[in-house]
Amino acid sequence: MSLREGYGGPALLSYGFRPFFLSAALFALVVIPAWWLIWRGAIAPVGHFSPVDWHIHEMVFGYGAAVVAGFLFTAVPNWTGRIPTRGMPLMILLAVWVAGRLAVAGGSGLSPAAVAFIDQLFLLAVAGMIAREIVAGKNWRNLMVLVPVSLLWLANLLFHVEAMVNGSADFGRRLGIALLVFLILLIGGRIVPSFTRNWLVQRRAPRLPVAFNRFDALCLLAGGAGLIAWVTVPEGAVSTALGTVAAILHLARLVRWRGISTWASPLLLMLHLAYLMISLGFAAIALASFDLAGPEVPAHFLGIGAIGGMSVAVMMRATMGHTGRPLEAGRILTAAFVFVIAACAARVAGPSLRLGPFDGIDLSAALWTASFAMFAARIGPWLILPRAARKKPTSKAAS
Repeated sequence: MSLREGYGGPALLSYGFRPFFLSAALFALVVIPAWWLIWRGAIAPVGHFSPVDWHIHEMVFGYGAAVVAGFLFTAVPNWTGRIPTRGMPLMILLAVWVAGRLAVAGGSGLSPAAVAFIDQLFLLAVAGMIAREIVAGKNWRNLMVLVPVSLLWLANLLFHVEAMVNGSADFGRRLGIALLVFLILLIGGRIVPSFTRNWLVQRRAPRLPVAFNRFDALCLLAGGAGLIAWVTVPEGAVSTALGTVAAILHLARLVRWRGISTWASPLLLMLHLAYLMISLGFAAIALASFDLAGPEVPAHFLGIGAIGGMSVAVMMRATMGHTGRPLEAGRILTAAFVFVIAACAARVAGPSLRLGPFDGIDLSAALWTASFAMFAARIGPWLILPRAARKKPTSKAAS
C-alpha cells in the first residue's frame, strides 16, 4: 500500500520532512540576519536570553531540532513500515515548534519559566511520537534513537535553567552543539558510507567504503569522550588530548569511506566535506584548550561547518529522494553548500578577515543567508508541491 493512500490533505503535511525542512530553511534564512543586526547593535533583543545565548539556542534547539524532527519523521516510517505521521498531528507539532520560537524571541510578557515550558514541548512531543511508532512497529533495534533525542530535550531544559540561574548558558551552549554533532557521528556514520558504497558499486569501483567495524566503534567512543571534555572542561590538557585523538580518528574514519572517489557527485561529496568539519572541530577543541585558538572557533567549526553543512546536504538528498527528483545537486544547490562552508571559514577568521568595510563576521552572515536563500528557492517548491510523477522511459531508453 502506498504511504500516501487514504491521505487527501496538502502535500506539505504528507510527510514529516516537508514542513520541518521548509521551516528550518526559512528560519535559518531570517534568524542569522536578525542575529547580525543584534551583534552590530542595530536592534536590541527582547527575550530573556542574553544575545549570544539566544543566537546559539535558536540555531541548536530551533533550526537543529526542526531538521532532526524532519529526518526522524521520514526515517522512522521506513524503519517500521508504518504510515508516516501526517495531516493534523504534523500541523499541531509544527505549531508547537513555532510557539517555541516566538516564546524564546520574547515580547510576550511570559516569565522565563513559562518560556522554558513552551519551548521544551516540541522535543518532548517528537520523542514521544517516535517512541510510539517504534513500539507499535516492534522495531526494537531502532529504539536507541530515542536516547540522543531525549538528551537533546533534556539539554534544552538545562539551557533554560542555566540561563535563569546564572544569567548565561555557557555549559548549555556547548552541550546542545555536542549532542547534534554526536547525532551526526551516529547517523552520518551509517548514511555517508552507505550512499557512497551504492554509488561506487554502480560504477564498478575497485575500492569501496569499509563496513562498520570495531574501528568505527572506537571512533564513536573517542568522539563522545572528546565532546564531553569540551562541554565540561573546555580548557586544559584533557580537552587537548581527547580533542587531538578524536580529530585523528575521525579523519581516518572519513578516509575509509572513499570520499575522494565521489568528486563527480557533488551531492555525495557534500556529505564527506561536512563530516570533515567534525575533525577540524575536534582539532580546534585541542587548540582552543591551550589558547592557540579562540573559544568560539570549535563552536563555529562544529556549528556552522558540521551541523550546518551536514544538515543542508541531508535535507537536499532526502527531499530529492522522497519527492521523485533526480539525485543531482545542480549549480544552485552546490553553490548553497559551498556558501555554508565558506560561511564557516569566514566566521572562524572573524575580525582578522577584511573585505573593504566588512569583516569575517559580516561575510559569514551574508554567505549563510545567501546559502539558505538559494536552498529555499530551489527546495521549497519541491517540499510544498506533490511528489513528481516518475517519467516513463522513452522507447530509445527502453531499448
